[in-house]
Amino acid sequence: MSKSNYRIEGASAEQQAAVDDLVKQFLLTDDKLASIIKEFRRRMEEGLVADGKVLKMIPSYVTKRPDGTETGSYFAIDLGGTNLRVLRVTLDGKGGVKTEQQKFTLTEEAKARTLFDFIAQSVETFLDDRNLRPTGQQPAISMGFTFSYPVQQTSINSGILVQWTKGLNVPGCVGRDVVRLLQDALLRLGLRVKVAALVNDTVGTLLSAAYTDPSSQMGIIFGTGTNAAYYEDISSVAKWKGPSPAGGEMVLNMEWGAFDSDDFAFLPFTPHDIKLDRKSINPRKQAYEKMISGMYLGEIARNIVLWLADQRLLFDGRSSDILNSMWSIDTSYLSSAVTDSSPTLSEIQQIIEKTLNVPRSTMADRQIFKIISVLVGERAARLSAVGVVATLTKRPELLDKPINIGIDGSMYEHFPDFERILSESVSHFVPEAQFRNINFSLAKDGSGVGAAIIAMLATKAESN
Repeated sequence: MSKSNYRIEGASAEQQAAVDDLVKQFLLTDDKLASIIKEFRRRMEEGLVADGKVLKMIPSYVTKRPDGTETGSYFAIDLGGTNLRVLRVTLDGKGGVKTEQQKFTLTEEAKARTLFDFIAQSVETFLDDRNLRPTGQQPAISMGFTFSYPVQQTSINSGILVQWTKGLNVPGCVGRDVVRLLQDALLRLGLRVKVAALVNDTVGTLLSAAYTDPSSQMGIIFGTGTNAAYYEDISSVAKWKGPSPAGGEMVLNMEWGAFDSDDFAFLPFTPHDIKLDRKSINPRKQAYEKMISGMYLGEIARNIVLWLADQRLLFDGRSSDILNSMWSIDTSYLSSAVTDSSPTLSEIQQIIEKTLNVPRSTMADRQIFKIISVLVGERAARLSAVGVVATLTKRPELLDKPINIGIDGSMYEHFPDFERILSESVSHFVPEAQFRNINFSLAKDGSGVGAAIIAMLATKAESN
């Protein structure tokens, strides 16, 4: 949006001044982004040297790249916050993938007590329904396990649970190896299934992209939350004490959503971000994630809307019980508002008056709601480029040839203009000839497919 797009027809001088103020807070100059990128790189380097830093830079023990010629069927378990998926992934040897999957909704009992037995029973159901259960003479099935909770990984198929997040709180698991817990549950059911790889979802996204395009260097999730993984030269990972992998590189899980959470000094915090952080379930954590992820953008917008309404600059000072409730503005409402180009902004009117139950809205109110949605979304896309640029320029020699970045998640896939603004912002910090080598691709559902591919690589490495 150009500056003229922030002029509001029929607005009072006070309304226009408040919007101009928001534009100043939310539009980020390249100079501002450059200073954040510099700090991001410093934090990456810090995390490569020692554990316990803001950017964790966790070694994933994945040291190989698929080349797209691998064939066969492999299995994966993908555990999210509310659902569990069991997948069978068939690789065609030409970079193509076919998946067959079954979704299981986590029961309250599973979330609170019996999680690993529930996962094992789901695997049993999946295999039995398809007549795939291995009998006495057949080799055990290898499975990858996508586990998107904080884990201190200790090998390709072991990792100690650091803490539960996303509404799970199963007692007796923190401080224990989650693969062991699952393997024991599978044994209790007499299933010949070996958990061959423990995988973070971004590492899975990277490997899934790499099977389709072997030039893949980064896997990113821009969705409800955000994180990234990339191939790092092992000689740059000072804290790595294990043997040096044959290929000389390893995938690192960055846990980049935590950037700037310790000092709140570099990201462009506004009072609306501070309020969101203070009232969130994890204050002073995941600062970067809170500015760019689908889970939070609607709430930032709601804070702005209420701030304006409280000054009688929006909805004539009126609100509603719905609008007063945290999380009542979903990020999908912002998506709809950004794309509403009808003469009366009728879609936005529907959101304000029907969904949020605000008694009435003027045309100026609706224009302001649209501008808020554009500003919050555009800032998210511009800030998303920070992590991408910092990571790509960490290994600049790789940018001299074509390089693919696999991205999964609802923000990248569905938020209007997110992909364009992200790509454009990256282009401002990478020399033109190198930028032409960068390809952004949608790695849809990468986490489950990637886990199966890593299980395949791990099984091959073991048999060799």
